[in-house]
Amino acid sequence: MSSNVRPETMQRITTKALADAFIAEQVAQIRAQVGDKKVLLALSGGVDSSVVAALLIKAIGKQLVCVHVNHGLMRKGESEQVIEVFGKELDANLIYVDATDRFLDLLAGVADPEAKRKIIGAEFIKVFDEESAKLDGISFLAQGTIYPDILESIKAAESGKPVKSHHNVGGLPEDMAMELVEPVKLLFKDEVRVVGEALGLPHAMVYRQPFPGPGLGVRCLGAITRDRLAALREADAILREEFDNCGLAEKVWQYFIAIPDVKSVGVRNEMRYEGWPAIIRAVNTTDAMSATIEEIPYAVLHKITNRITAEVEGINRVLYDLTPKPIGTIEWE
Repeated sequence: MSSNVRPETMQRITTKALADAFIAEQVAQIRAQVGDKKVLLALSGGVDSSVVAALLIKAIGKQLVCVHVNHGLMRKGESEQVIEVFGKELDANLIYVDATDRFLDLLAGVADPEAKRKIIGAEFIKVFDEESAKLDGISFLAQGTIYPDILESIKAAESGKPVKSHHNVGGLPEDMAMELVEPVKLLFKDEVRVVGEALGLPHAMVYRQPFPGPGLGVRCLGAITRDRLAALREADAILREEFDNCGLAEKVWQYFIAIPDVKSVGVRNEMRYEGWPAIIRAVNTTDAMSATIEEIPYAVLHKITNRITAEVEGINRVLYDLTPKPIGTIEWE
C-alpha cells in the first residue's frame, strides 16, 4: 500500500476486525520501513495525526518523536490541549515549538489560498528539519495525510486543475531531507476513526472536530491580519461552546467560522461601526468528498449571533452558509 492510488479491491474499513487487520499490516510496514531509525511526527492534535501517533507508538515506541508546531493559526486553547493530552496523559516524546511570529510574518499580505497553503507547508518542513537536526537518528517524517487530501491535491478534473493543494501534499518541497511515513494516506476520514477506536484512543479524541493543517489560515480569508485572526479565534470558540451546549457537537461532522477580508457598516452604541462578517459553516459527511448542510435551529443561530456580535471586537454581522459540497468545498479556501 505504498502507492498514492487506492486499489479498487481495497475493502473499506468499517469494523473492528478490518481495523485490526489494517493495524497489523501497517505496524509491520512501519517497522520494515523505519528499522532502528527515529521518526518525527507532525502532531497537530487532530484525528488523523493522533491516529498516526498511536500507530507509530504501537510499531516503534520511543523511536517516535512528536513535534507540535504552534503556527499562530490554532483554535483557542488548541496547543494547550495538545500539550496536556500527549505530553502528560499519553507520555509521548513531545517537542513544542511556538513559531507564531515566524509564520504570520511570512503570510503577511498573502491573499491567494494556494499560496498560503504552500507557504505554510514549506515552513512546516523547515521547522521539522531544524528540530530533527537537534536530534540523533531522525530519518523519517510522519504525517496524518488521508486519501481525500491526495485526491483533492493531485487528481485533476477535466480542466486539468486540482480542487486544492493540501499543505501536506502540494506544499512539500522536492528536496526534503526526510523520508515520509504516511500509514493512513489511503483511508477516508470515517475509516481513520474506526482505526483510532480499534487502537484504543478515547472516543472524544477520535471524533473530535476535523481541523485543516493550515488551521485558521484558510478560515481567515484573504490576506491574514492579526486583528481579524484574533476575532476569528474568539468567534470560533463561541460557536463551539454553543454547539456543545445544545447537543449539536456530536451531531455535526464539522462546524466552524470563516471571516472574509470585507467590512460592512453597522451600529454600536448609536454610532457607525464598521466590522467583518462571521460566516457559520456546518456540514455532515462520511468521506469528506461530498457534504450536506446541517439545519441549525433559529434559536441557536440567534444566540450565537448575539454572543459573537456582543463579545467579539471587530465583528458586526453573522451569516450562515447553506452551500453543500459540491458545489462548495467544506473549507472556504
